[in-house]
Amino acid sequence: MAIIVIGGQSRDVGKTSAVAGLISALPHYHWTAFKITQFGHGRCSLDGKPCTCATDDRCWAITEEKDRNGKSDTSRFLAAGAKRSFWVRTEQGRLEEALPVLRKRIAESENVIIESNSIVEFIEPDLYMTVLDPGLEDFKTSAQRFLNRADAVIVPESRAWQGEPDQRALRICPPAYVTPEIVAFVNERL
Repeated sequence: MAIIVIGGQSRDVGKTSAVAGLISALPHYHWTAFKITQFGHGRCSLDGKPCTCATDDRCWAITEEKDRNGKSDTSRFLAAGAKRSFWVRTEQGRLEEALPVLRKRIAESENVIIESNSIVEFIEPDLYMTVLDPGLEDFKTSAQRFLNRADAVIVPESRAWQGEPDQRALRICPPAYVTPEIVAFVNERL
């Protein structure tokens, strides 16, 4: 089983587009996709408005998406070709409490792609890439914390990036977030 994690510096930087693009470009991996959202920090990671991601009865929830035609990120993963898609919602700082169920879902999967930065604290993926736009001021604490663990950064061609010397910079031209170079890089690493 292969596990890929795609993180990013902020919301709307292209994480979901990168995940969906990889699912579409690499269908033979029969992906199970996970989107991890942490709530309780004031603004929703989905739309930047006051957060409504909180769960009703506990500090976390894992919901399987079934609608390939919906507008949610998890629907986009299914539309791109994921075999299954899950939305993992946790209260800020409580992702660890969802891990037993999350690990069970991962174990049931052929290959896994996860949209998250924070999950890197708890699992060792085969490949961790992060989407960055040096032109944006917003930079999630979780993205900063794990940036040095990224195998590669996905950066717009139009932006300068002086990352870690051993970190590969994969250039994109949004709205395309997956290039033949990125697909080849992923295939090499898996």
